[in-house]
Amino acid sequence: MDSRKRLREEPLFVDSLKTPEKRIVAGQSRTEDGDFKHWDTEDTCSFLRHHGLGQWEQKFREHKITGVGLRYLTDLQLEKIGIEPLGSRLQVLHCLRKLWQISSERMKVFNDPIHGHIALHPLLVRIIDTPQFQRLRHIKQLGATYMVFPGASHNRFEHCIGVGYLAGCLIQALNERQPELLITRQDILCVQIAGLCHDLGHGPFSHMFDGMFIPKVRPTLNWKHENASVQMFDHMVKENNLKGVMEEYGLSLPNDLIFIKEQIAGPQDSISAAKNWPYEGRSEEKSFLYEIVANKRTGIDVDKWDYFARDCYHLGIQNNSDYRRFLKFARVCDVKGKKHICTRDKEVGDLYDMFHTRNCLHRRAYQHKVGNIIEVMITEALEKADPYIQIQGSSGKMYRISEAVEDMVAYTKLTDHIFEQILYSSDPALSEAQAILQNILYRRLYKCVGQTTPDAHYDVSQEMLSEWSREVSECKPDGIEVDLMPEDFVVNVIYMDYGMKEKNPVNNVYFYCKNDPTKAIKIRKNQVSKLLPERFAEQLIRVYCKKTDETSLEAAKKYFVQWCMNRNFSKPQDGDVTAPELTPLKRDWQNEDDEDSESDNDIGGQKAINGGKRVKTNLFHSLKEKLS
Repeated sequence: MDSRKRLREEPLFVDSLKTPEKRIVAGQSRTEDGDFKHWDTEDTCSFLRHHGLGQWEQKFREHKITGVGLRYLTDLQLEKIGIEPLGSRLQVLHCLRKLWQISSERMKVFNDPIHGHIALHPLLVRIIDTPQFQRLRHIKQLGATYMVFPGASHNRFEHCIGVGYLAGCLIQALNERQPELLITRQDILCVQIAGLCHDLGHGPFSHMFDGMFIPKVRPTLNWKHENASVQMFDHMVKENNLKGVMEEYGLSLPNDLIFIKEQIAGPQDSISAAKNWPYEGRSEEKSFLYEIVANKRTGIDVDKWDYFARDCYHLGIQNNSDYRRFLKFARVCDVKGKKHICTRDKEVGDLYDMFHTRNCLHRRAYQHKVGNIIEVMITEALEKADPYIQIQGSSGKMYRISEAVEDMVAYTKLTDHIFEQILYSSDPALSEAQAILQNILYRRLYKCVGQTTPDAHYDVSQEMLSEWSREVSECKPDGIEVDLMPEDFVVNVIYMDYGMKEKNPVNNVYFYCKNDPTKAIKIRKNQVSKLLPERFAEQLIRVYCKKTDETSLEAAKKYFVQWCMNRNFSKPQDGDVTAPELTPLKRDWQNEDDEDSESDNDIGGQKAINGGKRVKTNLFHSLKEKLS
């Protein structure tokens, strides 16, 4: 027997079994992805011919059907203009729906732990598969909070994918619920891209970089990560030749690029704030599109929906906010000539729960006293390493850590890895920075000596924090022998609010009623509940001591209590324990004990009852004497 393998004979029809190759001509615009509402009758007929429905173009031409009218065509209307039989009408309707719905064809599926299996458009996948977006894999979503909560190891990468997905969910929900909005495929793609790219500009350890490091090292530089996100987006499009791909999928450049960047960082023109309509990417009739990714008006946006769900999941904290209900009830209403996203009146309580969840996340996790001081220590290490770390940017130019924000080639290389780069460097110039990072690894952290709340709001600056450190060091109580210097203290001011400083964000939300879903109304706090907060913002002041020996810490706590007394701040929660000899000296800190107050009330109430009984008894005896 011949043991050699026989060559398998290929069937004659093998070519018919092969997967068809995608054939997209570079630079060729897809008619069906265009902004159909600007089509004239001939453009509409051209679209029909392109999809093999040319036999009906004469009917569309006779009735002068343009792109604006396509959203309103129904089976009955197609029958009236003479399209027969039913199967042909359904074929036309199915074809027209492609204009405003992103097809699932060629979608890529991601398995996300929060949202499950999500499908993303191939253009979004092209953006994800760039070095500028992949950089987000190496930036922790919660910065140094991961060093306190062991599960909080998620990164900006997965958060941005989630926001891009939810942006698509919200705009598609509005599109299906209200076809009269004339939402196009361009609109849908641009909103999803903005959600995907809104955090491209975050630096190492996320908000620590633009909230602590840059203000400390470059106090005169007005820089935020949103500005860098726009710059990084432009850099990504240029470096990866994405303009051609975007045009292939129907985007109109440069107008749609402007629209995407406006969603991320607001109006691009510095003087546009004075204009009646400051945006260029979309007209005022599409104003609601700017409320999806980053809602400047109410703070209710898909960015928050994703990080609420994702952060709670990884932190092990219960999430009381469910964005799915908002998706079910969201609709657009006209308010004084502008279109805003509204929700049902019955959802007002859930919105207060959502902002309460945000506040709880800040109190329990984002502003955790240990996580905060670790970020302070990392900031100190980066500050000391800044003159010695060199990052190569465009044209071979070298940049410091704090200068990398000026060049996106250099900034692309700046991630959380800077921690290990400093820690394991052999450069002796980095020894001071290395010592700080070593202390973090060994948990030799600065210790919190107390927290207080001021009555008035303070505009915090680096100069003020330095001045307060000096003040604390000068508040040495009588009988304390330990001398502490200004450099021994770190003052940290935290701003806690509902997302809009002192304002109640729900006051900016528009609602609609079941009886008239077209009329937008506002619902005030007193119409909801008497148990809602009276104030929506406060500042917390924390003081840390760099000396961690027991004697210095005990003294520092008394310094802090004395400083609170001098500054007329609130009494620290543990003030009666850490400085029992000081707190009684301040009269408004001498609160009655709750148990004694309750006992006094009980005694007073009992006296009143007994007094009432005596009055009744005396009246009875008096009446009895008169009758006798």
